[in-house]
Amino acid sequence: MTQHHPARRVTAVAAGLAATALLAAGCSAGDDTAAEDTIVVSTFPFGVEEFQEAVIDPFTAETGIKVEVETGSNADRLSQLQVAGDSSGIDVMLISDYYAALGQESDLFQQVDAAKVPSLDEVADFALEDAYQGPAYSYQLNGTIYSTEDLSADEAAEWDLYGDEALAGRLALPDISVTAGQLMISGVGETYGDGPYDIDTALETLGGWAPGILQFYSSSTEVTNLLTQGEIVAADSLSGFATDLVASGEPYAWTPPATGRYMATNRAMIPAGAPNVDGAHQFIDYLLSAEAQTTSAELVGDLPVNPTATVPDSIAAVVGDIAADPVAAGYATLDPAELVPTRGEWVDRFAREVTAG
Repeated sequence: MTQHHPARRVTAVAAGLAATALLAAGCSAGDDTAAEDTIVVSTFPFGVEEFQEAVIDPFTAETGIKVEVETGSNADRLSQLQVAGDSSGIDVMLISDYYAALGQESDLFQQVDAAKVPSLDEVADFALEDAYQGPAYSYQLNGTIYSTEDLSADEAAEWDLYGDEALAGRLALPDISVTAGQLMISGVGETYGDGPYDIDTALETLGGWAPGILQFYSSSTEVTNLLTQGEIVAADSLSGFATDLVASGEPYAWTPPATGRYMATNRAMIPAGAPNVDGAHQFIDYLLSAEAQTTSAELVGDLPVNPTATVPDSIAAVVGDIAADPVAAGYATLDPAELVPTRGEWVDRFAREVTAG
């Protein structure tokens, strides 16, 4: 799942926790048979009910494999996996690309076997990057969400917008801690510097804009509240933040940047100690199918990586034809080899050079 909707707190199902405990502790021969018909999927803590309806229930109906769901933030779930190791009981972890790369650095995941996932042949090339041991199942586009009463699409598409003194105090940007933050940094680095990893130019530029930025946000709720309350006229954001606002008919829209277009992916990863590897592969195969990608786009709001999936009107109203082929529209993914080793330093520098003032 993406950050398309405000987070909803959910309580882990007792059965899911029990199943995890049994898998971690070791099961009897009878329980082993039952375990083959069950997988544990770790996912994001928002949109869970919609994901259940869109993907999990149809998967169980088709395969007979039951799915227990555990939820949590990227960081929390990766930390728990690191502590539990092969005893986590998790078969599939749905996680943002940066955290997937972090987990790979610690050998927490295993390579998804392409021979066991036929639907890999159907998905877009960017979903199959060699840098990751698991495929992308959805993605997120960075751009600007804005008030159509105050700005035109062309104005909102220019990065210079955020340095416009006439709009000082009426703009918002993401903190580096959220997905849009890194995408913003790379977009600014490419536009004003030597490329997406030109952190010096990016931070210098953002630091210059900072006095006119009302807020460096850390959640989609903050952005939508600032917009609807009239406190800001624009914010750099993921396209999913605009879906509900645009659907409501209110005067808001989202546009890709004129330059420096970057996207993030959510990956389907199999932990190194997954107890049901075969079931995990079957789940990923279904998750990438045109059927699941279509229903997930419709009910969850995920942008599909399977080009044969149907993009719902609610998403098309925000991103237009970009959803058909984001790469052709100028979007690129970022290389985790460039981001993982530098993350700590960049976070510290962002705090000192951009948000400290």
